[in-house]
Amino acid sequence: MNQNVQKRNSLLAQTVIKGLQSRNMTGYYAETREEALKIALSLIPEGSTVTMGGGVSVHEIGLVDALKKGNYTFVDRDEYADKRAAALLAYDADVFLASCNAITQDGVLVNIDGNSNRVSAIAFGPKKLVMIVGMNKVCSDVDGAMKRARNVAATTNAQRFGLSTPCAKTGACFNCKSPDTICCQFLVTRFSRHQDRIHVILVNDALGF
Repeated sequence: MNQNVQKRNSLLAQTVIKGLQSRNMTGYYAETREEALKIALSLIPEGSTVTMGGGVSVHEIGLVDALKKGNYTFVDRDEYADKRAAALLAYDADVFLASCNAITQDGVLVNIDGNSNRVSAIAFGPKKLVMIVGMNKVCSDVDGAMKRARNVAATTNAQRFGLSTPCAKTGACFNCKSPDTICCQFLVTRFSRHQDRIHVILVNDALGF
C-alpha cells in the first residue's frame, strides 16, 4: 500500500476510534489482516459459542478458519439445512461476528439487511459483537455512509447473489421495491448502552464491499 495512503488511514482510524469511544464502543486499528486476526482472537475467549452473518471481511482476515481450527463452538450456518434455526442461535451466542456496510468518521455504524438476521443480532442478543471493518468503508457522515451502503455494498451483494434488482443490472440504487431487494432493514448504531459489547477492528485494507 502507498505510504501516504497508509499514513492517512492510520490518522483517520484514530479519529474513528475516538468517535467509537464517545459512543460506548471500543475501536482498534490493525495495519494488516494478520494483525486484525490477532486482535479479533484476543477478544474471543476459548470455549465461546461464536456465530456470524454473511460478513465477507470476517473470512478475508482468516478469522473463520482460525475459529474452526481452535477451541471454539463455531456455528456455521452453511452447514445447517434449516437456515432459520442457525440464524436464531445467534441471539444467545457469546460472540457475533460481522462487518458493517459503512462507518462514519465519528463512529456511527450503518448496516442494511435483507433477511434482517444480521442487523437484529447487531442490535440485540449476542453478548459480544466483534466487527471487522476495512478502511474503505469509512465515510464522512451518516448521509455518506447510507449512500455507500445502498450504492456500493447493497448493489455489489445483489450482483454477487444473482438477484433480479435494478441495482444488480445498473450498479446504482433505485430505492426499489423489488421482491428480490436486500434493502429491507436499515440499522444506524449511534450508541451502545452496554459497556464492552461492541468492538470494531479497523483494518488498513480494502475489505468486503
